[in-house]
Amino acid sequence: MRCNQSQSCKSNISSGTTISRRFRRLYWPALFLLVSLWSVPAWAQSYAYVPTHKSNTVSVINTSTNSVVTVVPVGVQPLQAAISPDGAFAYVTNSGWFAPNNDVSVISTATNTVVATIPVGRFPVGVAFTPNGAFVYVANQNSNDVSVINTVTRTVVATVAVGVNPWGVAIAPNGAFAYVTDQASNDVSVINTSTNTVVAKVPVGLNPVGLAITPNGAFAYVANYLSSSLSVISTATNTVVNTVGVAAYPIAIAITPNGSAAYVPTNGDNIVSVINTLSNTLAGSVVVGSIPRGVAISPDGSLAYVSNRLSNDVSVINTATNTVVATVSGVAALPEGVAIKP
Repeated sequence: MRCNQSQSCKSNISSGTTISRRFRRLYWPALFLLVSLWSVPAWAQSYAYVPTHKSNTVSVINTSTNSVVTVVPVGVQPLQAAISPDGAFAYVTNSGWFAPNNDVSVISTATNTVVATIPVGRFPVGVAFTPNGAFVYVANQNSNDVSVINTVTRTVVATVAVGVNPWGVAIAPNGAFAYVTDQASNDVSVINTSTNTVVAKVPVGLNPVGLAITPNGAFAYVANYLSSSLSVISTATNTVVNTVGVAAYPIAIAITPNGSAAYVPTNGDNIVSVINTLSNTLAGSVVVGSIPRGVAISPDGSLAYVSNRLSNDVSVINTATNTVVATVSGVAALPEGVAIKP
């Protein structure tokens, strides 16, 4: 009887030792993985949203792996996207092309599903949030106006008449004004967001499209598609204070968080022009994919994501070296804008 008990104890000890060894073998890799995840920068764990207008979807890219993780069906011919300041929602303009349904899809970034669809004006393109996230401004190219959406009720609460064929929209960091490019009238409409009225018209180059405002709110940079230039508008005086030549057919602009550089995709040469915003001079040119259309900067400013329409991919540029460090394939057909979750 004593011998059986002894054998049983030895068996239990042996079993316990084996389990302990197995636990240790699993523990350290698991701990290493957990620490690795903690050490990933916040921006690297984010996502880029890329409307792809021939597939009627939005491709979602994990910026830590630079891979497409899901594709979200939206409306007809989506063009641009904007992410709410809290990162909870992506608003996507569905141009409708020749279809009658012109609207905005609201995507929950938690589930990557459409949670609302908001009718707006004809052929919506540009979209931007106010800094407090309360309103979204949408430029409607074919109805020559801007729809103002209340993000709580998800309804249009105002419609502002602007110039001819509005394309892009950007809102000042203090939320006081929205700047809208008018392609056919070759100017920028300045909207007072408290009254939703146009308070100024700023003449710029030919066929203005994309635009961006510096983080300090002092300047608005406007891409003039047919002039192959950028107009630099002083927001204090609403006048053009500089004009910067770039490669052929600039289409979009993104400015780094520190305000030192502007990244400008240009359709004609398949490059991104890099502008030093302190001197307003060309600081570099980066070759990307075929027909670059959209651009967005990572929250920490270290990377620029550029959508390439005909190569159906996204180029990732290191802003320190101005070189392409990754190309994201698997993006659906004809990517347009890019927006990165903060």
